[in-house]
Amino acid sequence: MAAGARLTLTGGRLVPVSDTPVQPDETTTGDTDLETLVGEWLTVPDAAERLGVPLSRVRQMMADREVLAARIGERKVTAIPAKFVDESGPRPELRGTFTVLADGGMDDTEIIEWLFTPDATLPVEGAPIDALRAGHKTEIRRRAQELAF
Repeated sequence: MAAGARLTLTGGRLVPVSDTPVQPDETTTGDTDLETLVGEWLTVPDAAERLGVPLSRVRQMMADREVLAARIGERKVTAIPAKFVDESGPRPELRGTFTVLADGGMDDTEIIEWLFTPDATLPVEGAPIDALRAGHKTEIRRRAQELAF
């Protein structure tokens, strides 16, 4: 693959993007699919309330990439997947995983999609986010690094 080639996430793998534009159809992943894939989302005010912190702190978490967010819904509100936080704040194993995936060429939406796409080969049932929450950080980061090559 040529240096600087554009990549996209398809079926949990990074593949080169063709320069030919793709026409949207029923198989094209859209915002609604990401919303459904993730399931529970927290808007910025909801996250602030759940964590007991000011709105500005949630926005700072997003800026520092402690959590990732996407624009969802009809009004395109900024929201964080609920599984990215627990009662004490952002899950600590996520930040490094976000970095590995971003270094592999993924944007925030693709990272969220990869983390929530079910994978039967994981050591626990579910998606990479479920494996991270179950303590399999090393395995998930190893898989994330493989995507970059």
